[in-house]
Amino acid sequence: MTRRPRHPLRVIESRRMTLVAATPALVASDLAGREAFSKAINARVPENWPPPLYGSAVMKTVIEQLEDPANHGWSIWYLLSRKDIPPRLLGICDFKGTPGPEGSVEISYSVLEQFRVQGYATEAVARLIVWAFSHQNVVEVTAETLPHLKQSIRVMEKNGLTFAGPGSEHGVVKYALAKTGNRMN
Repeated sequence: MTRRPRHPLRVIESRRMTLVAATPALVASDLAGREAFSKAINARVPENWPPPLYGSAVMKTVIEQLEDPANHGWSIWYLLSRKDIPPRLLGICDFKGTPGPEGSVEISYSVLEQFRVQGYATEAVARLIVWAFSHQNVVEVTAETLPHLKQSIRVMEKNGLTFAGPGSEHGVVKYALAKTGNRMN
């Protein structure tokens, strides 16, 4: 039996994935190219990396955000397969910043095309919802998408988020999940 080495970064384990919280150094290696990133995260980086919506402009903003240690964990989490040795990078799940004063935090996700419709986004969102609700100041998790992105909406619904009305931008819809006393599974 091959034993997996423990990852040196902040991680959350799920059934099929290891979610690795971004650090400024890790994101810088991501921007430096596939070879540098592969070494830094100890995983195979597919040819079509990064996933949609996480290009270099976004990642440069993430580095700036992560310069404040209070933002660690409230930013990008890289999704790595657990079945592959070495692990394979599947996509990204993230929080769009620390919880607001009202206790709400927004989550988003993007999985590489070849790994979509396999439940990875649903599984990652589930773990990060539990992680978010483990913090006393978080009372709600939200997500936004375009109404025609049925797979994205399905990820939200499978995780208990329900339609909450229009989103923060024109044409976008918002889904939300409130923390309940027994929701820590």
